[in-house]
Amino acid sequence: MKKILLIDDNEQDRMLYKRYLDKQAGQERMTIYEADSGETGVELFETHRPDCVLLDYNLLDTDGLEVLAELKQRTPLNTLCVVMITGGGSETLAVRALSSGALDYLVKQQFDPELLYKTVIHAIEKNEWRQYQAQYHGQLQAVNQDLRDSLAELTAARQQVDDTNAQLLAANEEVRLRNQELATANQQLARTNADLDNFVYAASHDLRQPVNNLRGLFDELRRAATFHDPEEGVLLRLIDESLQNLTSTITDLAAAVQVERLPGTHVQEELDLPSLMADVLQTLRPQLLAEQATVSTDFDALPSLQYVRSNLRTILLNLLANALKYHHPDRRPTIHLRTQVLHDASVLEVRDNGLGIDLKRHGAELFQLFRRFHPDAGEGTGLGLFLVNRLVQSHGGHIEVESEVGQGTTFRIYLQKHQHSEQEV
Repeated sequence: MKKILLIDDNEQDRMLYKRYLDKQAGQERMTIYEADSGETGVELFETHRPDCVLLDYNLLDTDGLEVLAELKQRTPLNTLCVVMITGGGSETLAVRALSSGALDYLVKQQFDPELLYKTVIHAIEKNEWRQYQAQYHGQLQAVNQDLRDSLAELTAARQQVDDTNAQLLAANEEVRLRNQELATANQQLARTNADLDNFVYAASHDLRQPVNNLRGLFDELRRAATFHDPEEGVLLRLIDESLQNLTSTITDLAAAVQVERLPGTHVQEELDLPSLMADVLQTLRPQLLAEQATVSTDFDALPSLQYVRSNLRTILLNLLANALKYHHPDRRPTIHLRTQVLHDASVLEVRDNGLGIDLKRHGAELFQLFRRFHPDAGEGTGLGLFLVNRLVQSHGGHIEVESEVGQGTTFRIYLQKHQHSEQEV
């Protein structure tokens, strides 16, 4: 139901307008409020907020244009619906009313009920459409602003992506160049290492014959010559020890380089550890007897495994030889070997009660070339642990060491990943 406000100081005209509006049978019913002055009309407008105002131009207290201006101040822009009613039919007055904010105008005694009703309804619909347009335009402006903001954000994000991509491309190019430099350096290093290994191998191989000749000459000199001065005997012993050390160093160097020169050329086989251990003990029999050493084994957890026989024999031989060489002078050497499976790997453990190693001091250089941590304990070249570590690593394993100075050392050799047998599965 629409609300209509009649502002007219002529009561008979108001009654006529009410009757005209009520006569439209079947049309939308209207609630009509009446004001006999401009002041009362403004008050009723504030109270009821009508959908349309029929405003007489000629009022006793003011004129319709003044009331129209007052109403415009009390309502949002473009939401006021006013139909101005004039008595003289002046076109100039009609133009002033329309330009001041009225939506339409009528001339007294020149309209019938149907025209009045249609004019009012048309003004209401026009006002509603105007408000709808304003609301839609506001929404459209908000959407456009959101779109502009989103576009600005998207542009900024795209610029950021472009900048990031440019940085990534630059970084990738830098990485590519560094990788290329690294590959070149690795190739050069590999060639240098190969040349160095070839040189050491060739040198150790070529030195064997001169050393053998020296050994032969020395043995012949010692057999044929007669020495009367006791100091000359000491000198001969020192020469003999030096020749032995030189021979051992050349042999160990050749063995160490041979591991790198022929990677993967040895075939793995199923090794019976008690049998292999017996072979190693037979080789070390003179040292074992000389030191009155005791060797015990426990291979129950892993009596056999897949490995290169010569490599495992060298590992065992060097570890046991070191345990004998660096035994504690106050007690007989006791060496214990056992196998176990730790962290799904086949492990060989060698424990002795020898001099031990200060790992805090020497741990970082334990497996380096020519490192000896007890130089007064006996002869040695410092190649044994280096060779053992190289052999273990060539099979993908590693070594853990526990040691206490004066108490002994335990080498835990992780040989390879444990292969589960059908019985274990």
